Amino acid sequence: MPLGEFELIQRFFASAGACRDDVVLGVGDDAALVVPPPGVEIALAADAIVEGVHFPAGLDAEAIGHRVLAVNLSDLAAMGAEPAWALLSLTLPRSDSAWLEGFTRGLDALARRSGIALVGGDTTSGPLAAVVSVAGLVPRGQALRRSGARPGDWIYVSGAPGEAAAGLAVLQGSLPRPAAAERLVSRFRLPEPRLALGNALRGVASACIDVSDGLAADLGKLCAASGVGARLEVASLPVSAALVEVAGADATRLCLAGGDDYELLFAVPGDRVGDLPELGVTLTRIGRVVAGAGVEIVGEVRGEGPLGGYDHFLKEGRTTTARGLGGPSQ
Repeated sequence: MPLGEFELIQRFFASAGACRDDVVLGVGDDAALVVPPPGVEIALAADAIVEGVHFPAGLDAEAIGHRVLAVNLSDLAAMGAEPAWALLSLTLPRSDSAWLEGFTRGLDALARRSGIALVGGDTTSGPLAAVVSVAGLVPRGQALRRSGARPGDWIYVSGAPGEAAAGLAVLQGSLPRPAAAERLVSRFRLPEPRLALGNALRGVASACIDVSDGLAADLGKLCAASGVGARLEVASLPVSAALVEVAGADATRLCLAGGDDYELLFAVPGDRVGDLPELGVTLTRIGRVVAGAGVEIVGEVRGEGPLGGYDHFLKEGRTTTARGLGGPSQ
């Protein structure tokens, strides 16, 4: 028998997420009540994931629950903020208990691990989509921004960009699925927001952004916000062995243009490089901030397709130029 909206909320979401002392009133009332500590700024972010746009039809519910929270936590990581509270709005074709159990399991596990409390939201009927709004706390005046990079700063990226986009291609059947592909599929299903890294970069990085639409495109956004340009060296990109094995000649292009990685891309002044944290995630120097505008990609880029990343309305980015075998990408 299908559950009603109130029963659904009470059964699946009333106790989801971390338990926090700063939550006065959580799920079940008209609004949540929270008490922020003194001396902080509140970072707010909201992202939606929609079936057929952000994830393929048939993706397991646990992955969807994890992803909708992860993409928002990644925004907090890029600001150097510590997660505090979340709101969830969920649109469902029907109240399927088995699906909801999987969704809640994925969301709840990540919420508890990251210390964020689910304090409210909404459920309604319609095409499958989920929206999470998050609030994070950052010491006053210490938030990371996109706008602080200066010529001469070094550019770094965490992890292995391109793996998640390749994982999606594997799920969609456009790339093969050897054993190495399971790592790539996992990177798409269960992205890991770099919260500890973002926290540690406060006071070290001059600018930061998370890689959601593609490395080259998101570097272009950082440069635009900072009023600078960037020179990105293809030879320095952290193209993983698994990505090469599965994607072959397209591996470098996926590293540059693939989205959904939720790694951190950041600029660091030369005198702060020695202060970069060691947190078990690889940090790779991939280029340098320069005077001017836009991103110059220097080196050989094989394969077909634009380097500008994903745009929901333009369908491609327009922030990069490339030099080398790949030719210019506008």
